[in-house]
Amino acid sequence: MADVRSIHTHPRHLEQPPARRGFVALDVGTARTRSMSSGGCAVADRPSAITGGPSGVPGPVRPLRHGVVADPAAYLRLVRLVLLEARWSGAWPPERVLAGVPVTATPDDRRAVGAAVAEVAGCEATLVEGPLAAAVGAGLDIAGPRPCLLLDVGAGLAEAVVIDGGVITDAAVLQLSATTGTGLPLYALDGVVGMTAGLLRRLPGRPRPAGLVVTGGGARQAPLLERLRAALRVPVGAAPEPGHATIRGLVSLCLRPDPEARATAGGR
Repeated sequence: MADVRSIHTHPRHLEQPPARRGFVALDVGTARTRSMSSGGCAVADRPSAITGGPSGVPGPVRPLRHGVVADPAAYLRLVRLVLLEARWSGAWPPERVLAGVPVTATPDDRRAVGAAVAEVAGCEATLVEGPLAAAVGAGLDIAGPRPCLLLDVGAGLAEAVVIDGGVITDAAVLQLSATTGTGLPLYALDGVVGMTAGLLRRLPGRPRPAGLVVTGGGARQAPLLERLRAALRVPVGAAPEPGHATIRGLVSLCLRPDPEARATAGGR
């Protein structure tokens, strides 16, 4: 049985899902996949690995590597499983799907996400840079007069970004090839801290960010926060429920009535 974590469960006794249209927010990460629909009442959280891969591939298959699609067929199957939840929540067929992608996602990466969503949901996907969505989910004023500094640490990717005027104006990315049961190994800690410090150093002039907000599963690692404070010498704090910051931000962007406001968050 799939490992699915959510605050509430959706009813399964209906023979046919209601035909009410809405949105689906989709955050597919290297290790975990989070989703929420307009008809749902909680974030669905499941492993990104799926079983039953192609013949000759033993064990679970991971469709993503370093946050981008590595196995399009497996990614399509994962998206199909996730969007099945939306059918039962009443948001089917959706009018739109917002999906998070890494800052470094290539046109091919974006096409792979868009093609999977279009095949399963029958609508075009609006792609949003994951760290920008995480900033919205963390409650940062991304359009305010002062730039925001955010570090998102996932299982396969760490992304440090500067957000100014509602868009990402600078970014640094580090691929993570190994994690431990207690978080990032020592070499990865050093790499993430050095990357973030370098991004802060190259920020021009003033105003400066008020501090650094950390999101993603790595935000729960106290040694990472301590090292960041010592190296950056600015206030550093983890967002509330940091692993769900990106999906919260995607949902918030879905709820904005102004299409142009959603477009500011990324593009198609």
